[in-house]
Amino acid sequence: MNWRRMLFEIVEPDKGSSVASRIFDWLITALILLSVVIVFAGTFDLPQRTLNALSAVECIASIVFTVEYGIRILTADFLYPERGAIRSRIRYVLSPMAIVDFVAILPFWLPMLLPGTMLGVRALRLVRLLRIFKLNRYFDAMKAIGDVIVDKKRELLGSLFFVAILMLISSLLMYSAEHEAQPEVFRNAFSGLWWAVATLTTVGYGDIYPVTAFGRLVGALIAFSGLAAVAIPTGIITSGLSERISKANASEDKADNDIKDLVYRQSRKLDEIAVQLDRILKQNSDERESE
Repeated sequence: MNWRRMLFEIVEPDKGSSVASRIFDWLITALILLSVVIVFAGTFDLPQRTLNALSAVECIASIVFTVEYGIRILTADFLYPERGAIRSRIRYVLSPMAIVDFVAILPFWLPMLLPGTMLGVRALRLVRLLRIFKLNRYFDAMKAIGDVIVDKKRELLGSLFFVAILMLISSLLMYSAEHEAQPEVFRNAFSGLWWAVATLTTVGYGDIYPVTAFGRLVGALIAFSGLAAVAIPTGIITSGLSERISKANASEDKADNDIKDLVYRQSRKLDEIAVQLDRILKQNSDERESE
């Protein structure tokens, strides 16, 4: 087997036929989870020895992710066989999962390529948390949710647009109701935007709230509208998952029916062959008796 093909089958998610691919999947999954733990552990006041150990694990994980990224680029022509060697690699580099792979290793290599004081390097290290999206490649549940979001992007964008319009209207209504009673809180139409966000998302921190009777009435109506604002995208995703599960079950049933039909047709052919053999044997027997 070609060594590039072998590497491709190892780095691709295991389909149940390769022990090496299964081990590689578990290794990458463990390193992703360790990286996420390290990001959170770095926010604690830990002993220097512990921080050094975590830094070493982070270094190993980043090198492994870099090697994985390089192998995937090298073997991209097996992933997209209908494209040429160059076009397949460009197609992979621009794919969403490849961008996640690149962002996952960027915080490790960028300070080395651009040494010295650089604005945003500390914040860039938090990008390591995006490595958790690499799990999308190895877990069908996360992949299914991602596929549903892509399939329903128009409906989700429509619901988000509805929520944005609702927040702007809520902010303006609350300004009209509360400006005279709380001029220092509701200074203009956009001052109530934070209140609208907190209310529509049912968070309700309480730092900004209506004090007038009309304002409380408007606030109650907007709070009920917030339930619908949250329920719409949730319903879209739930519906998409249900459709995906139904399609998967239908395809499995079709595959089962195809197998049963194939077995039935083969058994009929065997029966026909058996009948023909029996006929031939009977003719031979009759010819021998006549002789």
